[in-house]
Amino acid sequence: MATFPVVNMENLNGDERSSTMDIIKDACENWGFFELVNHGIAPEFMDTVEKLTKDHYRRSMEQRFNEMVANKGLEAVQSEIEDLDWESTFFLRHLPVSNISEIPDLQDEYRKVMKEFASQLEKLAEVLLDLLCENLGLEKGYLKKAFYGSKGPTFGTKVSNYPPCPKPDLIKGLRAHTDAGGIILLFQDDKVSGLQLLKDGEWVDVPPMRHSIVINIGDQLEVITNGKYKSVMHRVLAQTDGSGRMSLASFYNPGSDAVIYPAPALVEKEDSKDLYPKFVFEDYMKLYSGVKFQAKEPRFEAFKAMESNATVGPIATA
Repeated sequence: MATFPVVNMENLNGDERSSTMDIIKDACENWGFFELVNHGIAPEFMDTVEKLTKDHYRRSMEQRFNEMVANKGLEAVQSEIEDLDWESTFFLRHLPVSNISEIPDLQDEYRKVMKEFASQLEKLAEVLLDLLCENLGLEKGYLKKAFYGSKGPTFGTKVSNYPPCPKPDLIKGLRAHTDAGGIILLFQDDKVSGLQLLKDGEWVDVPPMRHSIVINIGDQLEVITNGKYKSVMHRVLAQTDGSGRMSLASFYNPGSDAVIYPAPALVEKEDSKDLYPKFVFEDYMKLYSGVKFQAKEPRFEAFKAMESNATVGPIATA
């Protein structure tokens, strides 16, 4: 198995730019994931984010999670649980309008730090989108514009903790799925592993690296690139030991009314039609919410069928 792709962003500024862009290209085409180091977010700041996230879990969420486990009798399960994830989560919305001030139980310092972290991740996401444009031969800014809609992109962070699990062989931390959105930036625990992706029919560990940001491709980028880049199934394994795993997954997604379709420049001239449908992102999310843990291909096919059959509505007129 090839080595998991790691991109040193400092190398984009010197003689190694071309080889670094090749690593990104190969990662997007063959892995759907890569790991960023020297990405410009200060290590000390990331340590603060991690500490405050873990403090918040212990103070405000751990007891609720333990009560849920007790109520469902999960510590004594004897057969595999297929409709539940062993995770404790909450969601912060950053764009188009932040909800950080509305989330209960967050201490003021944590709110302030997460706002700043989101701001830095947003800038990093936009830099990455332009690097993808460069590799794809698209004009600079194409992907950001494709995501924009009428109010700009949607951007939010899923804050997750995966406590130690007594039956990790029977309960997943997070069941296998592809991500619905655009580009995902993940700050994961460097001490407790668990994230895996499916490559060539085998589950491969995404290695925990201190102060790295893991990047993965969502369904929307697969559509816009007409399948040149693909979203990949991934999951989180529950673990028995340690203090549990922390994960902050930030989703830089299209705006709700953005119309998503393959970039014309990436549709081969000899193709009789695009490989992927045209749809409104909000419509895709409505479908995805009910079938998240199923294969992505039927989602695309459903919209292709709607596209060919519909004479009215947003998909037909977009």
